[in-house]
Amino acid sequence: MNRRALIVSGVAAAAWPLAARAQQPKMPVIGYIGPYENNNRVYAFNKGLSETGYTRGQNVAIEYRWIDSHYERLPTILSDLIERRVDVIAAVESTKMALAAKAATRTIPIVFRIGSDPVASGLVRSLNRPGENLTGNTTLGGPLGQKQLQMLRELLHADAVVAVLVNPANSNTAREIEDLQAAARLLNIHLLIFDIGGPSDLEAAFARFADQAIDGIFPIAEPLFFQQREHLVALVARKAIPAIYTDRVFAEAGGLMSYGTDISEGFRLAGTYVGRILKGEKAGDLPVQQATKVELIINLKTARTLGITMSPDLLSIANEVIE
Repeated sequence: MNRRALIVSGVAAAAWPLAARAQQPKMPVIGYIGPYENNNRVYAFNKGLSETGYTRGQNVAIEYRWIDSHYERLPTILSDLIERRVDVIAAVESTKMALAAKAATRTIPIVFRIGSDPVASGLVRSLNRPGENLTGNTTLGGPLGQKQLQMLRELLHADAVVAVLVNPANSNTAREIEDLQAAARLLNIHLLIFDIGGPSDLEAAFARFADQAIDGIFPIAEPLFFQQREHLVALVARKAIPAIYTDRVFAEAGGLMSYGTDISEGFRLAGTYVGRILKGEKAGDLPVQQATKVELIINLKTARTLGITMSPDLLSIANEVIE
């Protein structure tokens, strides 16, 4: 081989690794938007991803964004993710978040996890054929409200007054109040609605309880309450009033009992859909799933502290009793 051939051969050999690297597929990127950092929900989401063959840091990257219940941050966060050319947006907490994502892009696939009817809210055309660039899963909403009040009612007297804590900024609030009012009439209990727009409103609401004959407390499903769950549970404990919550994390934090959809399952389902979309399926062709697994968690330690005797019927159907 002559000297010129050797040089050409050497240049080609040196260039080969660069060419090989250039041909390697780009690692897909997921834009994950949540109300606040929650390791349990992130774990469930990543578990769903892993079921489709994706592991963060190995063959997929995830850009996490937390709004900390400041929904006004959504346009800026979404604009940033779009500029970064993420492959999928996971808007996994509220209808408001999913609607903001839908308004921000008609091309990037969006996977949601919400607690309301996605058709009624205008997110998708139908559950079976969502259309456009959205799909996801929804949990049971209104039908659970009556059951939650019924369980709380078993610990209260007739004509009891229940304080319902809501966030008026949540797009689901008006419908949920309407459903709860209908259920309350059937159960012969009275509801007092307390608006909670931020952490400071919690203290103010509980201060107002002194002027009301409150027999029970029911905070409806709301990201703010999840974020403030330890504070909320502590405030309820000071009043020594029976309360029911919508998720097991409240019972684990010391709340009396919780009854609601297994939210972790919804996050896992969202992860599997994101993985399927990364593999080439279209969001609009994936039916909206309904996470229907519900669980009752009773904190018997809290019941003893409050001097409350739990109904044998409730204890018999509980999925878990915290001693």
